[in-house]
Amino acid sequence: MQIHAPAKLNLCLYLGPRREDGLHQLCSLFEPLALGDLIEVREAAEDEVICAGVDGENLALRALRALREHGWERPPLRIEIEKRTPVAAGLGGGSADAAAVLRLAAGEVTDLEQIAAALGADVPSQLTPALSLVRGAGERVEALPEPKRHAVVLLPGGGGLSTADVFAEADRLGLGRGEEELDELARRLRSAAGAGTSPLAYPELLVNDLEPAARSLRPEIGEALDGLRDAGAPHALLTGSGPTAFGLFESLAEARAAPAVLARDDAIVCEAGTAPDMKAGSSL
Repeated sequence: MQIHAPAKLNLCLYLGPRREDGLHQLCSLFEPLALGDLIEVREAAEDEVICAGVDGENLALRALRALREHGWERPPLRIEIEKRTPVAAGLGGGSADAAAVLRLAAGEVTDLEQIAAALGADVPSQLTPALSLVRGAGERVEALPEPKRHAVVLLPGGGGLSTADVFAEADRLGLGRGEEELDELARRLRSAAGAGTSPLAYPELLVNDLEPAARSLRPEIGEALDGLRDAGAPHALLTGSGPTAFGLFESLAEARAAPAVLARDDAIVCEAGTAPDMKAGSSL
């Protein structure tokens, strides 16, 4: 079996107060991308996850172990991940891989949402990749209507910007909003995105509160955002905690013209808004 694990964008990210568990309250719009990792799953002598080029314990392996701990009794699996989503780039690649593994047990293990939340803040939204309003620290996910097709140009900037460092810098800078403001922003986002339009129809809501903190740690993010605007992006933004900058475009054809202006070899062009088919091949 082959599984597609779509990357995700934060179309906006509003930062709220720090919670008692150390995480921050958030309000965000997540959307899937056509870009994503390709995961091959087959039966094996023992469980293993292979992901070339990624050091340390893989989140997908933690997901598989969590399924076993919750009683999943399918035969041992070899899971091989072909990384296509840039690593540590704010695009949720590791979370998407973990969610793809959890989807293998859909209908066989209860409480997949709780298992996903325990693995990481971005994992619950990736269980069913779709345009979603995300609240809490990422565990509250509300699916929204499919948006009008649009495209993005991504500038990953080499990845490697620590999420924890960005949030710590945001706290140092005194960034953030109150709970009531987050609730009002969620209402406005639900209304705007619920119409099924392109995100470019509500650019005033596409804000990332973490951008000043990320730019403080990685000033070249500002250059990437300026470059995307100069290349014709009607709106450019940071996704997640960065360092990936992205430009929104009305069409794939318009997005494909941007890299020539940017003159950067790390630009990625892809469609956004709808996750591709996530499974192919025979069942296990």
